[in-house]
Amino acid sequence: MKAEFSFLVNNDTVSGQYYPAMVLLDFLRNEKHLTGTKEGCREGDCGACTVLIGTMNKGQMVYHTANSCLLPLANVHNKHVVTIEGITPGEMTPVQRAFVHEGATQCGFCTPGFIVSLTGYLINAQYAEMADAKDSIAGNICRCTGHAAIIRAAQSVVAEMEEVFSKSDRIGSLIGKGYLPEYFTLIPERIRLLEEKTPVPNDETVSGFIGGGTDLFVQKPDELLERDHVYLMNNDIHFIRSEEHRCIVGAGVTFQRFAESDIIRDQIPDIENFMKLIASLPIRNSATIGGNIVNASPIGDMTVLLLALGADITLVKKSEKRKFPLHELYLGYKTLAKEPDEFIRSVSFDYLSSDHRVNFKKVSKRTHLDIATVNSAICIATIDDLILEVRISAGGVAPFPLLLQNTSAYLLNKHINKATITEAAKIAQEEISPISDIRGSADYKRTLLDRLIRAHFIELFPHYISFEELI
Repeated sequence: MKAEFSFLVNNDTVSGQYYPAMVLLDFLRNEKHLTGTKEGCREGDCGACTVLIGTMNKGQMVYHTANSCLLPLANVHNKHVVTIEGITPGEMTPVQRAFVHEGATQCGFCTPGFIVSLTGYLINAQYAEMADAKDSIAGNICRCTGHAAIIRAAQSVVAEMEEVFSKSDRIGSLIGKGYLPEYFTLIPERIRLLEEKTPVPNDETVSGFIGGGTDLFVQKPDELLERDHVYLMNNDIHFIRSEEHRCIVGAGVTFQRFAESDIIRDQIPDIENFMKLIASLPIRNSATIGGNIVNASPIGDMTVLLLALGADITLVKKSEKRKFPLHELYLGYKTLAKEPDEFIRSVSFDYLSSDHRVNFKKVSKRTHLDIATVNSAICIATIDDLILEVRISAGGVAPFPLLLQNTSAYLLNKHINKATITEAAKIAQEEISPISDIRGSADYKRTLLDRLIRAHFIELFPHYISFEELI
């Protein structure tokens, strides 16, 4: 069923009846004939379809990159969609000129996505750091093997941007230097008027709930078109707060917002490094915590991390709420202890003390931005080499993300040494039931988990256990 949506596409206002599950890429190319946004993999992997999405936040526009091939129109209601045409309505921008100067384009199919991603970096980055610029384009692939020239182009952009990064009015400064067109100055007021005129639809139909949709729109985009869903990106579940010595995270929080939160960084200092193993920036900008949990993938990265943190989950059904440990949600493969008309409101976990340490590891065919073969997380508290509290989780070794309860129970009140860790790895083998699939054999996955458990202790406690001793 179609619904009424309003949003801005570049400098134009769009308002009308559309299928909520139509992905933005199809709308841009087929309805608006903005063909600079390219269709490549249609799985959020190549970045050819990258656009900027602007959202009003406390009176200011906040922009982030997104894969338009996985973004339903329902999730851009009252937002600003910026394509390559909207960045460069006239002359080339300095980013485009850098690409020309460095010869950073061959067939050109990928180029719009790179330009949009680097422009997003210029809007959002706190510092002129090449590492951040590289991360901003990590989700963009050049199939002509032109990455060396693209990196040089990015370096030249970063080198010229020191003055812009020091300005409080980033958008105004970028407009003044030609990186953005002048119409951006009017966008906040236009979005405010849209929000007043066309509030978020209040759809009580329940045939399913959709958050970020970064996996759903890979698996069954056509099927989603035929159904009515509640789109949770429009609900009030986008919070991260502290409450009674607990971290409370709304299910609509995106991976990137989770990684950038001061509350989360205080609890998990290495969270940004962990996130770079999980997904590219455009995916992290769309994928949600609740979506990763309810998807129930056996290798769900965020779920594996939350299990190690001892997270609880809160489900909501109209005015009713219930809360229980996250590991009790999973009953079998894609089988949840959840009613069809319930959705995840939040997850929460106790504050970690200074004695706690957290680690996340994964093995995949590509080191970064790939689906895990096996992943694992640990949250452990010690005094010297004595283990006071520990939880180890694993993915890819069972029908669902698994909390290794027996392994964790064995480690309590043990000293960190070769014998303890070897026995813990042995107990873990009794808890898992991997299967052979395209990512590896069952035996291979058993070996990987053994090595990942050992790697947690080697990385976190090198003064008590060494690589040579344990491996």
